[in-house]
Amino acid sequence: MGEKMHAEKYEFKAEVKKLLDILVHSLYTSREIFLRELISNASDALDKLRFESNRGSAIVDKDMPLEITIDFDEKKNVLTVSDTGIGMTRDELITNVGTIAKSGTEEFLKLIAETKSETSNIIGKFGIGFYSVFMVAKEVVITTRSFRSEALPVEWHSDGLGDYEISELNEKTLRGTKIAVHLKDDAKEFTEKWRLENIIKKHSNFVSFPIYLGKEKINTVNAIWREPKSSVTKEQYNEFYKFLSYDNDEPADVIHKSVDAPIQFNALLFIPKKSSEAFWFDRENYGLDLYVRRVLIQHKNKDLVPEYLSFVKGVVDSEDLPLNISRETLQENVIFTKIASSVTSTVFGYLADKAKSDENGYKEFWKEHGKIFKLGYGDFTNHDKFVELIRFNSSVCKDKDELISMAEYSARMKDGQKEIYFITGPNRDSIDVDPHMEIFRNKGLEVLCLFDPVDEFVVSSLRKYKDFEFKSVESIDSKKIKEMKDVEQPKDKIEELTKDDAKHFSSLLSKMKNILADRVEDVVESTRLVDSASCLVSKEEGVTASMHKILKMTNKEMGLQKKIFEVNPNHKLVRNLIRVFRVDSENQFIKDTTEQLYESALLQEGNLDDPHKLVKRINQMLEQSSDWFVKLNNYN
Repeated sequence: MGEKMHAEKYEFKAEVKKLLDILVHSLYTSREIFLRELISNASDALDKLRFESNRGSAIVDKDMPLEITIDFDEKKNVLTVSDTGIGMTRDELITNVGTIAKSGTEEFLKLIAETKSETSNIIGKFGIGFYSVFMVAKEVVITTRSFRSEALPVEWHSDGLGDYEISELNEKTLRGTKIAVHLKDDAKEFTEKWRLENIIKKHSNFVSFPIYLGKEKINTVNAIWREPKSSVTKEQYNEFYKFLSYDNDEPADVIHKSVDAPIQFNALLFIPKKSSEAFWFDRENYGLDLYVRRVLIQHKNKDLVPEYLSFVKGVVDSEDLPLNISRETLQENVIFTKIASSVTSTVFGYLADKAKSDENGYKEFWKEHGKIFKLGYGDFTNHDKFVELIRFNSSVCKDKDELISMAEYSARMKDGQKEIYFITGPNRDSIDVDPHMEIFRNKGLEVLCLFDPVDEFVVSSLRKYKDFEFKSVESIDSKKIKEMKDVEQPKDKIEELTKDDAKHFSSLLSKMKNILADRVEDVVESTRLVDSASCLVSKEEGVTASMHKILKMTNKEMGLQKKIFEVNPNHKLVRNLIRVFRVDSENQFIKDTTEQLYESALLQEGNLDDPHKLVKRINQMLEQSSDWFVKLNNYN
């Protein structure tokens, strides 16, 4: 330290004293952010010097490299942050460090008192970034020299308790600013190399100037999101993705976007090759890293992308956001909201292009990330974009793995078809034998196959694609479909009912309704069944079987929903029932068969709570039929 000239003491203002008292004694939650603040200030000083150089100003020590150096002395317990930036004159030092905006300070103090907010997210917002050093310092000495040739070097000194001292120095000092932080006894960790390196890489890794810890350059990974896309190689993208995500694979997709108007930001986004299976157990572990002018403001910000895009990794860097904006204020910031909206639109635009230009690649994306992406069914702002990107299996697909878009489905719709049909089931085999599918196969109508429980929420919330409503096969008006042309005939053609049999069939339906009583809404003749004897059907406004099952899981008190029981008059079993009914309308066989058909329908849709009666009844009927079979074939 050189000889001091004109040393003068200044008292901190009352609100600053109060602030320093809080910083010194109370705030210990994220003390490491003081280093982020000092490095950000150093980066700003270097930016300002570069600006002066570019406009042709005369600069002292003009050949010095633009860099930040951090030194540490474990024995003396001193940390030093130096830069070769613009430096400060005596008056600038008083303005920049000696005082703070009164309104900002008071607002900060009020926020601390009211919310006990975490300091790492709010310190920089109120222009008190430098003062955060007093969380770890018992004494701070700033030595600085302005880039102006006539300015003398200046020293600022304070213990953060009540006053500070400023002196002009009489010795030769190089341009820039050096801040010597004499650490408190409980802050010795900030002279440990590994600790300092971790802090720098966490918060300041992409500052555009070299940061040296001793003689070692720490920020070795470039902020490639700031580079033109044409100048970044695939290898650089892969390296950065692996650095960011700790994924061993290279990314499946890279989205690099620079926006200049109406707001300026850069985004570098990645879609991993594989989904994160841990998402459902660790749902908070997502988000994009938010930078302001290359300085990390928030790790894994969850407001930049909606949760259904949580598979997207990457960074967003803004020029227009205030440095160190608080988490509380981010959500209310108009610029941030526009950036977030633009980022979401960028991802949608990319996926739409991929779906058109790389159909197989998009299907791979869907198989990996579709489970999470489809949760966007509630985003009504992006409804039209979202519905074009969803994929399902369908009844015309060659196997369970093939996927189709809604555009492909609508292009294949039959003349007169007004709705998009869907069916739910655990797999294709169960859907293929579902009685509700029979009329659709008979008419050659395509049906979406929904295997995932959330799929029905998706289509129900979307409601429609273009002018076509999504409609469950359980609740369609089968009479409208019956009018459409058949494309295949029933396997076993059966003669039409005679007028007399039709009357008995009508009476049989009434009998079945009496047997089932209030368990069903009604028992009616089916116009949808081809090969099956009966099925349960939801009313048009009713809840489907699969949705009822999901709702029942969340509400155990939910009773069984009444449905319409449809009976196929052209099935051999029903024709035999009519024959029995004509002779003996009270025969036990009618009651047993009705119960069996009803409970089988419940079982098939997954809503039979207790199968014991059904199994017992099947065994009794098998026993009876075996007796008849033995007698009929003379096996005695």
